[in-house]
Amino acid sequence: MTTYKSNQRHAHVKQLLGKMDPAVANSFSYKQRKALQKAISTRDWDNHKIDFRPTLALPFVPWSFYIVFLGGVNKRSLSPAERFTAALLFLMTLFVIGIIIFGVIFVILYLLKSWLGIDFFPNESLGIWDEFKGLFY
Repeated sequence: MTTYKSNQRHAHVKQLLGKMDPAVANSFSYKQRKALQKAISTRDWDNHKIDFRPTLALPFVPWSFYIVFLGGVNKRSLSPAERFTAALLFLMTLFVIGIIIFGVIFVILYLLKSWLGIDFFPNESLGIWDEFKGLFY
């Protein structure tokens, strides 16, 4: 009696062989087919720390759509284009985090200035201090 996993593995090999030229697919020996099955079943590339694959099926539309979001440690070498993209994303992330940190520091300094009663521009206010005081009164 075969299990579901076993049938699924055989299906993957059959699908792979089905995409080949029939003369080439029929030339595989039993040992070669078993080696293909073993190579396909020992895929470690499908194990990810984050694996989010939602499917969107719209009513009255004959297709369904899927989105894949994967995350984990990259174990393969990167092409030059992928290295450039990774460096660009890293710099953009640093920039966004820097802007957020700068904004938080600015608000903290502004609240500290207002708490100490320092007024650089008379009769001008951002209203942050009044909103902050309103949270506690």
